[in-house]
Amino acid sequence: MKEINVRTAVQSHRNHLPSVDETIGTQADLLSSQLQAMSEALFPPTSQKVLRRFTSGEAAKLIGVSDSTLRKMTLAGEGPQPQTTSNGRRLYTLADINAIRKVLAQSTRGRESIDFVPYRRSGEHLQVLAVTNFKGGSGKTTTSAHLAQYLALQGYRVLAVDLDPQASLSALLGVLPEVDVGANQTLYAAIRYDSERRSLKDVIRPTYFDGLDLVPGNLELMEFEHTTPKALTSGANGDTLFFARVAAALDEVEQDYDVVVIDCPPQLGFLTLSGLCASTSMIVTVHPQMLDISSMSQFLLMTRDLLGVVREAGGDLKFDFIRYLLTRFEPQDAPQTKVAALLRNLFDDHVLTNPMVKSAAVSDAGLTKQTLYEIGRENLTRTTYDRAMESLDAVNGEVESLIKQAWGRQ
Repeated sequence: MKEINVRTAVQSHRNHLPSVDETIGTQADLLSSQLQAMSEALFPPTSQKVLRRFTSGEAAKLIGVSDSTLRKMTLAGEGPQPQTTSNGRRLYTLADINAIRKVLAQSTRGRESIDFVPYRRSGEHLQVLAVTNFKGGSGKTTTSAHLAQYLALQGYRVLAVDLDPQASLSALLGVLPEVDVGANQTLYAAIRYDSERRSLKDVIRPTYFDGLDLVPGNLELMEFEHTTPKALTSGANGDTLFFARVAAALDEVEQDYDVVVIDCPPQLGFLTLSGLCASTSMIVTVHPQMLDISSMSQFLLMTRDLLGVVREAGGDLKFDFIRYLLTRFEPQDAPQTKVAALLRNLFDDHVLTNPMVKSAAVSDAGLTKQTLYEIGRENLTRTTYDRAMESLDAVNGEVESLIKQAWGRQ
């Protein structure tokens, strides 16, 4: 009898417990509201992210000329006039820098115009670069954001595509997925199967980085995972199979960009497959730990099997390059060094020569939803900042070289 009473009491207690979805929903609302409050404190609703101005030395380095050349152009009234501070320092916006590049490209000054304005030329295909891995926390979004911004700083026309429903890339680029992205305003709008499909041109929005546009993401992207099986079953997918829909959407804007950077979700669903099938190259981010390597092994095996099915269905899968990027790498960590050596022995040149070194500077910048390219050297410990920037520029410069090779420039 006592045992029955205990069971009854336990059952009664369980009956009064809230359901799991209610508990999770309450916690999600609490976290979302807190994050929103923190975001509004850092960036009030009426404000927009603005990229800092660059010193004349920084501008000259980005353009590839001497500081004295910029000074002479200012005195001669060539190109936009920089902002001048009270102590005589000249400050340039990225738009100013790009305008100066065009002026220099027209005059050439003994160099080819492409040295200043590196847009794609006739015969050079749109470079679509997927940044991916099955395991979350491998640094995909950080890599995507910094790469897209780096290429924009070099003068390329860049489109960042947030394919991850968590939309961290969108947040880093100044677009809050919960607030700024409404219904039918993500990539899903351009790849959906029903009559509400829109042109990708209607979804793209400019960012505070001159030359860098964004296709934002939010939870709406998950709809593609739900509607694709229905479309496959019913045959209602029209002329375009699911794996070609992202590529078809990008074809609409091909002439407007040089490079597209796709931040893929940490899973092998229809979204990721469609993103990979639209790509011309791929970077797999990997944290050099054995657990992460094991996870990546499973990711590669599944990718092989799924893309094999896609290829048999008619998908054209030819990549200009596939590279593995070591992220959050600590050179003094012996186990990480061994894992890195293992990968280099196995994959040889397919591992990028330069790793992305772990740095407090990247984490500190991320606290305010910023990247190293926008936060400025004066806001962090200079040695830490310089070390992180050296690593970051080396990685992104190596990727830029691979893009140029794919275009036949090197």
